[in-house]
Amino acid sequence: MTELTREQRLLAIGLVLGVTLVAFEMTAVLTALPTITDELGGDSLYGLALAAYTLADVVALVAAGELADRRGPTLPYVISLAMFVVGLVVAAMAPSMWVIVAGRALQGAGTGGLAPIAYILVKRAFPEDRQPSIFAFLSAGWVIPSLTAPAFGGFITERFGWKWVFISIIPFALAVAVLATRPMRKFGPTATDPQPTRVPIAIVAAVGVGMLALGLQAQQWWTALIAITAGLSLAAPALRRLLPAGTGRAAPGLAAVIACRALATAAFLGVDSFVPLAADRIHGVGALTQGFVIVGGAITWTVGQWWRVRRPSQSPAAASRNGFLILALGALLTTPVVFADWPLWATFMTWAIGGLGMGLLFNPTSIAAMSYAVDGSEGVVSSQVHLADALGFSLMGGIGGAMVAVADRGSWSLNAALATCMSTAVVIALVGSVAARGIRGYSDRSATI
Repeated sequence: MTELTREQRLLAIGLVLGVTLVAFEMTAVLTALPTITDELGGDSLYGLALAAYTLADVVALVAAGELADRRGPTLPYVISLAMFVVGLVVAAMAPSMWVIVAGRALQGAGTGGLAPIAYILVKRAFPEDRQPSIFAFLSAGWVIPSLTAPAFGGFITERFGWKWVFISIIPFALAVAVLATRPMRKFGPTATDPQPTRVPIAIVAAVGVGMLALGLQAQQWWTALIAITAGLSLAAPALRRLLPAGTGRAAPGLAAVIACRALATAAFLGVDSFVPLAADRIHGVGALTQGFVIVGGAITWTVGQWWRVRRPSQSPAAASRNGFLILALGALLTTPVVFADWPLWATFMTWAIGGLGMGLLFNPTSIAAMSYAVDGSEGVVSSQVHLADALGFSLMGGIGGAMVAVADRGSWSLNAALATCMSTAVVIALVGSVAARGIRGYSDRSATI
């Protein structure tokens, strides 16, 4: 295995710190979000607060990928961190749930630019035989936040108030800006013949997905019909232009890889985002316990990635299929969390199974996707990978949020709403296990002809 230089090691540390920042913020805020909705009376906007984060992420990742190809990675990385900090300030000052949604959107716009740049630099800066382990290190950036952020978010929320969860992350973001950007300055632009910008298309896609999410939560059927129809008419053609041809049918090759990433993210977050809400509303536990219930999934996600790195002989298609099946099993076994007498320690254990499945499929899909990033197209391909992640999160956040909103209006019990959401995640994971058959790396593309 190729030995890394000092500069490569420093770059790897910087990229992991960026991932750690995103993971810490997401986990800590997710722990505090039920309390925020309690104080601001915003149960009906719970799903929108989740979706707004990733809708902004959709636009930012496309813009950051393009800018990295044209101007190098440093500039979009700094801009992304600046937007992230502004979002933290806005959320910390929020007097209403709608301002929280706005702050989450700005935070999503910031973090949306970090992930594709990390993927670009893994492809450009590290030898091919070390790239799987670097991807695993990036996922390992979730481990410490997963162990500490729930305790941190819960403690700060209970002792000082949820506003300080946002404020306390700002110094960490500034430190990452100083440490992570220095090693990446040597990497310049790669696009020799830049294509027309896709940012306007990404904005249309985000607006369409957002309208779809709002339509799903509308109280009147006619309002829902108009919003959903308008959302689909905007999002569908825009996404067809942003994603590889054939993504909707998981055509063999890059399209199948991208489709599987969307399905995997939707399935995972269809459970992970709503277990804390079940722990709060149904089990009546504090913010600290709410966060710890989902820690097992984050830990085993990383374990699954390292397991995959040490056993590279299995094909990406087979590894992803197995990961989806294990993810489906974990989601199914976690669904009883909707019953008040179900022990939360059991949910911790069952969701660890789901996290393991996600880890087993995440690394092979990342490597397979970036193998198509040739001829200075790293930014385009990396943005497509993360667009799929954001799309899965947004759609599942909209669907799950709609179910929670219906329950909040008294038309349905929260138990039934969350059980339906998690059952949907099981079905999505099973669909992913079928779609995974089409996964191919760039070097295996002849097999699809």
